[in-house]
Amino acid sequence: MTVSHPAPRTAEQRRRDVLEHLEEDADAWVSTVNPDATPCLVPLSFLWSEGSLVMSTRDSRPTVRNLRAVPRARVALGHTRDVVLIDTRAGILGPGELPGREADAFAAKLGWDPREKPGWLYLRLRPERLLAWREENELADRELMRDGLWLAR
Repeated sequence: MTVSHPAPRTAEQRRRDVLEHLEEDADAWVSTVNPDATPCLVPLSFLWSEGSLVMSTRDSRPTVRNLRAVPRARVALGHTRDVVLIDTRAGILGPGELPGREADAFAAKLGWDPREKPGWLYLRLRPERLLAWREENELADRELMRDGLWLAR
């Protein structure tokens, strides 16, 4: 049996597809590492807002401890035939530090409000590098963002 693969997308089309994922998807895999290099991979819900992924988790979780020590994370969207990998710089915000309109948008999109849960906080993950591909024929041009700037318009 022969498997046919779609033609490679242009960088502009992949950028549009990535932005669609960021606007419409609700969950992502978030990878952090602690100072002794122990990895932590967790699913978190997110809102795409102001060019950042906004997430929420308990202050006591390993993800938060890791980000306090090493404020970088890798976020994965999609599946193995539609990959989006985002290397980010992380900020941690208390419940009252996220602007109200973003906190309201987070609650509306995801159906729950971290401001109502003691011990929860927000994470703001700012993309620095972004890779996106579907098949081997898109690997060569998979880098769509570098140093926080889109390479494809």
